Amino acid sequence: MSGQFGLLKQKRFAPFFATQFLGAFNDNLFKNALVVLLTFQAAQWTTLAAGLLANLAAGIFILPFFLFSATAGQLADKYDKAMLARLVKVLEMLIMGVAAVGFFLHSLPVLMGALFLLGCHSTLFGPVKYAIMPQHLHEDELVGGNALIEAGTFVAILIGTLAGGLLAGSVEHPAWIAVGGFVVAAAGYLTSRGIPAAPAPVPELQVNLNPFSETWRNIAFARQNRTVFLSILGISWFWLYGALFLAQFPAYAKFVLGGGESAVTLLLATFTVGIGVGSMLCERISGKHVEIGLVPFGSIGLTLFGLDLYFASPVGLAGTTPHELLALLSLPSVWRVLADLMLLGVFGGFFIVPLYALVQLRSSPEHRARIIAANNILNALFMVVGALGAASLLGAGLSMPALFGLAALLNAVVAVYIYGLVPEFLLRFIAWLLVKAVYRLRTEGLEHIPAEGAAVLVANHVSFVDAVVIMGASPRPIRFVMDHRIFKTPLLGFIFRHCGAIPIASAKEDAAMLEAAFAEVARALAAGDLVGIFPEGRITQDGELQPFRSGISRILASNPVPVVPLALSGLWGSFFSRIDGAAMKTPFRRGVFSDIALRAGAPVAAEQASPAYLQSVVAGLRGDCP
Repeated sequence: MSGQFGLLKQKRFAPFFATQFLGAFNDNLFKNALVVLLTFQAAQWTTLAAGLLANLAAGIFILPFFLFSATAGQLADKYDKAMLARLVKVLEMLIMGVAAVGFFLHSLPVLMGALFLLGCHSTLFGPVKYAIMPQHLHEDELVGGNALIEAGTFVAILIGTLAGGLLAGSVEHPAWIAVGGFVVAAAGYLTSRGIPAAPAPVPELQVNLNPFSETWRNIAFARQNRTVFLSILGISWFWLYGALFLAQFPAYAKFVLGGGESAVTLLLATFTVGIGVGSMLCERISGKHVEIGLVPFGSIGLTLFGLDLYFASPVGLAGTTPHELLALLSLPSVWRVLADLMLLGVFGGFFIVPLYALVQLRSSPEHRARIIAANNILNALFMVVGALGAASLLGAGLSMPALFGLAALLNAVVAVYIYGLVPEFLLRFIAWLLVKAVYRLRTEGLEHIPAEGAAVLVANHVSFVDAVVIMGASPRPIRFVMDHRIFKTPLLGFIFRHCGAIPIASAKEDAAMLEAAFAEVARALAAGDLVGIFPEGRITQDGELQPFRSGISRILASNPVPVVPLALSGLWGSFFSRIDGAAMKTPFRRGVFSDIALRAGAPVAAEQASPAYLQSVVAGLRGDCP
């Protein structure tokens, strides 16, 4: 994992990482310190109940996300994001000054005003935080960068929450809370000065200050790309799901585990470490590109371990006095609870990191910050709805373990719904799982596959899973042209049918299908898609490369796009090849985890891409291993 950690040594990422870490830390330091202070000293500040004050504080902090996210997105698209980051840190220092005045005057309205302003600070920084990364990181660094940001954010939340509680309980005068917050904000300003320039993509943008009309406009930008919008819905669902669990930790520790404050800290730390571990593993598992196949994998874990937390929750531990932490840790049932929370965090990291990277990668640069703003608005909305729903269910008598189980079942329903609307997620998962479970794939030159725009990918045809292997390795979806008979194969037919594969037949077999296939290829290329073909026309019978047919020339005559040659090696002799005359007869013929390779060559211009020339390039890439 040296790649992603190496970003922490580079100026294009390290100052930004430190700035966002300190910002998240300060938000939670001040917010939790204020909540703890009002909880234990409510009578000194107001006649309102402590529980009401805690919820009021949470609502005030999240309100700016609804009011100003749309404006924040416009500002991040109009101005240099590095400059905005520095201005946000200056605002943060001023907010701590307002908080100090509130503490000195013993004024609850002023303190709530400071909390509202701190929510504004987070709202303004949100679009900068995620829209700046594609400007400073390469595509193969986005997963690692997002992993560091997500892990760092959750660690900052944990440390800030703990520090806020300790600070509120230990200082003689509450104004020291504001002093501590000012020091952290000043440190954040110093780190922000090192963030490299991130020029505005739309400097001529006219800022619309109407939050309602601009919110709908930002959501409309997000909806232009269906995959991006559904990814945003997936991110928002994750924040609802995660926030629902986090909000119950204090009551769960007290009323289910029978623990005290140390038990709450342990639950929070376990979940946070899980998020960090899962986030950091994403780059290693996905091979440094945005692997959305991890998203279904993450949702499966979120469901399974959420359900197991329901079954693992002990009964009868809570008593009149809290148990010591060591006493709780001596119980196997508590270790099972901690394992579930840890794995919930790990699979949450698998779920959230690729989604953020996908939104960044596939959002148009001129709208990216505003799309991130739409994401922040929907995140806040989902969290509020989740909190209200959880409060209603608990108020109606549902137990906390049952709430976790219900949320896990709903997670499965949401996952099936999203993957039904965008099969690409599920198909990439199947392709990724097949490659990981059966082979050890080595790739070279995949950077030659264009990040955007139309291209034709041509490859040698060794086995029935060639397209699946290529699909699992490609950073972009590919529409393969395939023999219509493959669609009758149960699993492979399902995969290809739902990923937009184009069925084709010979002129002798079905001339109408042949013409329809070429017409669909032309439409796909005109739309800017990647189209994959196997110019040999059939799977090799002897492991050798067969002559490339003329179909590629007809495709390029209508759509003169670049051609990327690909070569598969190591698949000959596998279960899916025709080494014995017929494929798929002898399971585990070469054992498991056999080595295969996929190599991509430099794009070939359409006018040079004759069948014979492409065949020679693919043969050279393949080498001697069929």
